[in-house]
Amino acid sequence: AAAAASVAVASPAFANEARVEARGGAVWSNGDTEATAGIAAGYDFDLGQSTFAGVEVSADKMLTSNTKVAFGFNARAGAKLGETTKLYALGGYTTEPCDACKGSWGAGAGFQQAFGKSLYGKLEYRHDFVGGLPDSNSVVAGVGVRF
Repeated sequence: AAAAASVAVASPAFANEARVEARGGAVWSNGDTEATAGIAAGYDFDLGQSTFAGVEVSADKMLTSNTKVAFGFNARAGAKLGETTKLYALGGYTTEPCDACKGSWGAGAGFQQAFGKSLYGKLEYRHDFVGGLPDSNSVVAGVGVRF
């Protein structure tokens, strides 16, 4: 029992964790900028003491008329900088945000900081490659809970 307890105490804070979050930010493309809001859920897998990889699904909506919820399917991988901080790269696919729009492949980077045992905040940048249309960029800040 003592050995099991010492292993549990020595486990990194970010080991194999699920998370859910609310987020908001801005999307810009071709000279236009719109506010966006959404939710996301994900799971990160421990790849050792200093690295991780994870998956995430999201639902985001630009806060303007003639748009709809865009669903994202992303992967992320990065470094654990201590027990409370993650720095990562991300990439994936997002469905069309409006009827006249196209889905897009995106890539970006993020920073996640734990606040206590369960809460975290994050800041993320993403560049979306939209075939045949101008590319877009986004920055979002999120607040979430880790399980």
